[in-house]
Amino acid sequence: MTTPEVEQSRPEERLERAVRAAEHALIEYEIAVETFRVEVENFSRLHEQRLGPVYARIEELDAQIAEARAARTGDPEDVRKAQELRARLMPIPGVEELLNGWMDGDGLFPEAAAMLTDQPVRPPQRVRPSEEARKLYRELARKAHPDLAQEEKERRRREEFITRVNAAYARGDEAELRELAEEWAAGPELKQVPSRSEELYARLEWLTQRKELLTLVAKELEESAIGSMLRLAPDDPDRLLEEIAQQLQAQVAEREAELAALLG
Repeated sequence: MTTPEVEQSRPEERLERAVRAAEHALIEYEIAVETFRVEVENFSRLHEQRLGPVYARIEELDAQIAEARAARTGDPEDVRKAQELRARLMPIPGVEELLNGWMDGDGLFPEAAAMLTDQPVRPPQRVRPSEEARKLYRELARKAHPDLAQEEKERRRREEFITRVNAAYARGDEAELRELAEEWAAGPELKQVPSRSEELYARLEWLTQRKELLTLVAKELEESAIGSMLRLAPDDPDRLLEEIAQQLQAQVAEREAELAALLG
């Protein structure tokens, strides 16, 4: 026969299991969102390094074409368009000295100059985490996540540690992630304190709110310009960058031909 004490403990035990399941599910979701955020950030950096100079060259050619057309026609509307395009490219006062040494005399970054003259392009810095780094990150996030702590002191310790883990993962630093894994394995482990039913209900409510917030973050990442591009080729973003670069180079060639015709 079941005692009243056992009957009373079962609902709380089920609630504890539900909280633990929700905590681990949230951690897995946070790992997925953070991984995608790092991928978007790194792809954005590679995109800017690889294609930014070519976009700038296209904008410069557009301004030169508009100026050549305005000089030829004398039409006030053509003059206005030329002035508007040139104004967009005018440097911000006080910034020139900050860019000293970054561009050559023609206003081109070395990568752009190399690309436009068919010389080898210096490869952009690659910072996407390796598969081993991803594995280490996921293991550390599962073990050390602050949401697994019941005591405030332990939560703070985990938050500080996870901040370092996230930074190492964002840099793709596999060696540092291994060191952090060793550090965590040697660190203190606090005993879990049983929660009361009221605390468990509050915990579930917080986990739900956190999940909703992460859902919004994930949606913003996915719908961003870089996120949308990355989703086109998640397994080979380098190939996507190369395809875009080829398209832009074709646009540069077309504009250069158009400018030459106007000036000729």
